[in-house]
Amino acid sequence: MRKLFAVFGVLGLVLATSATAFASTNGTNLIGIGPIARSMGGVGIAAPQDAISAVFANPAAMCFGAYCPGSEFNFAGTLFRPKPEAKVSAGGVTASAQSDEKIYNIPAIGLSVPIPVAPEIWRFGLAAYGVSGLGVDYRDTKLDQPVANFGGNPLAAGTDTQLQTMKFAPAVAYQPTDRLSLGLDLQVDYSSLDLGSGSTFNYGWGYQLGVLYRLTDAISLGATYISPQKVKYENVLAKPDGFSANLELESPQQVGFGVAFTLFDKLLLEGDVKWLNWSDAQGYHEFDWDDQWVYALGAQYEVIPKLFLRAGFNYGSNPVKRHENFTGTTFKTVQGTTLPTYYYETFRIIGFPAIVETHLTAGIGYEFSPKFGLHMGYTHAFEKKIKESGTGLDGGPASMESKLYEDSLELGLTWRF
Repeated sequence: MRKLFAVFGVLGLVLATSATAFASTNGTNLIGIGPIARSMGGVGIAAPQDAISAVFANPAAMCFGAYCPGSEFNFAGTLFRPKPEAKVSAGGVTASAQSDEKIYNIPAIGLSVPIPVAPEIWRFGLAAYGVSGLGVDYRDTKLDQPVANFGGNPLAAGTDTQLQTMKFAPAVAYQPTDRLSLGLDLQVDYSSLDLGSGSTFNYGWGYQLGVLYRLTDAISLGATYISPQKVKYENVLAKPDGFSANLELESPQQVGFGVAFTLFDKLLLEGDVKWLNWSDAQGYHEFDWDDQWVYALGAQYEVIPKLFLRAGFNYGSNPVKRHENFTGTTFKTVQGTTLPTYYYETFRIIGFPAIVETHLTAGIGYEFSPKFGLHMGYTHAFEKKIKESGTGLDGGPASMESKLYEDSLELGLTWRF
């Protein structure tokens, strides 16, 4: 019991002091949580390999983890390095810039323990992790400078943005038969948004349902549903009249399916398919994002006892639509705030370039003992570009483009007790 209270103390400390930014891979979401899942392409719906990815990917899987019937605590961190660049040509000016380079530290912790009731068919889980974010910083670059043909207004809107979301998720799992388990987690979001006028913070909440069925000892099937989760950011959107307005962003509902195969007791192969409903999510709907399909494949091979090699692939279609031949002199209204279409487009393309699609991952893990393991991983999101053209504030030709690639390193510790 003392060990359990200690784990809860560490979890609370990390939750209170952690933050994440620009953690975007599939839209605004990380492809996975923890070095094991991320080094396997973000899979985990049918066979997550640690407590933290079970709570994140499918809480029902807590009943079939490698740590069962015991308990497990995970501590993980991701060093995330995005590289956004942008170019705008409008108002007789052409400017390009790299976003201010930053490396973000994204913490994550997870816990799964049996609930001590007879029969022992219930488990409790708890996780806290940075799950989503987005942002650029083009301040003090040519993109942020006033343009004479625009009446002294800047070349682009959205040159300083930052979205951060930390998720806290208590979970329960129930195993009615030897092969079937059901799971539920409550997801509490602590999120901040800064659009260049200062950060504003608020909370949102939702839930995740999961089911896992083992067809055989070597084949598992999983499915999950995540509810929409809305956060209202007050006084975050600057208006032309000098006042500020609210903006609501909603993490979309998600549906996921997974299958996993174990071959020769050494090789685990897993595949996931997810659908993210961005087109109906408030905020993203107004900025005209498309629904996104995500496909993930992962493999884990036990080279020798205690040593594991991992690799994966993840593809998520770019949700940001192109608006070719836009008319920049017209106006758009977003949640009651009206702005020129030209700035609406630069905000979409320059300020929130959640466009990367293809990821390759790799990792390694070593179990020093039945109670302690160390895991490392690497993720690369290949460069993707988005470009569109139309007219600027002066009615003249305008074009804009963003490109982005991402790298991250993961490290995690596993403690079983």
